Amino acid sequence: MATLIGRYVTHQAGSPTLQVSGITVRYNSTLALDDVSFQLAQGERVAVVGPNGAGKSTLFKVIAGVLHPTKGDVKVYGHGPGGHICIAYVPQRSQVDWSFPVNVVDVVMMGRIGKLGLLRWPGRRDWDYVRQCLAVVGMEHLASRQIGELSGGQQQRVFIARALAQEAELMLMDEPLTGLDVTSQEGIFRIMEELRRRNVTVMVATHDLNLAAEHFDRLMLLNHQLVGFGHPDEVFTSERLMQAYGGHMRLIQTSEGQMALSDTCCGKGHHPQ
Repeated sequence: MATLIGRYVTHQAGSPTLQVSGITVRYNSTLALDDVSFQLAQGERVAVVGPNGAGKSTLFKVIAGVLHPTKGDVKVYGHGPGGHICIAYVPQRSQVDWSFPVNVVDVVMMGRIGKLGLLRWPGRRDWDYVRQCLAVVGMEHLASRQIGELSGGQQQRVFIARALAQEAELMLMDEPLTGLDVTSQEGIFRIMEELRRRNVTVMVATHDLNLAAEHFDRLMLLNHQLVGFGHPDEVFTSERLMQAYGGHMRLIQTSEGQMALSDTCCGKGHHPQ
């Protein structure tokens, strides 16, 4: 579920939403991330793609402040991530305990803790705000439903509502589209348009290269190192895709151009070149 990070700090005027500088992460002798650097502006929507084990989840955890890098630095509006309540991290659904007995509206209210403080009970304005957030994601009619009784798409909507209740300005979503049908995916993208209108910066990890190219402003191609970062035509080149996926990527010539097909277990996406 969306994770609240740290205490409130004042944003530094003129600073980028996110600045990642030379991030390196080692797990014992395993190199998860190697000298990754990039910068995001307010309201951008970025897809992070790459093979399994490329370091996508590790990158999100470092940005969220729940994992400390071996080397390098992360700044959110000019400060380290540990001082912010504006960062919402939505982990993969497989990492959530769905048997926990809590209903939808209470999950979303958890996003208000940073605004309330640990010793204050939510008031009427807080509950009204939570219901507004549920309305944004089309889940107000299921406010009393147990979280474990929802479909995958509905669960993702609740996570986003919780981030909205948190008043998140930077949202990190780890594989939110995995296992969802086309209708549920389209619903998530409609909500992302609302997030854009609210100037929320969104990073989404996904295995679907086609959806990444269609729905995001910029793409980050990651395989421990930053292989490419920019617009789809700049990132999804034959050379970069082969560098990122190696033998797990097949390049096929079609009447529309070159198509990249991922052979990874979760990679069903493709993108014509």
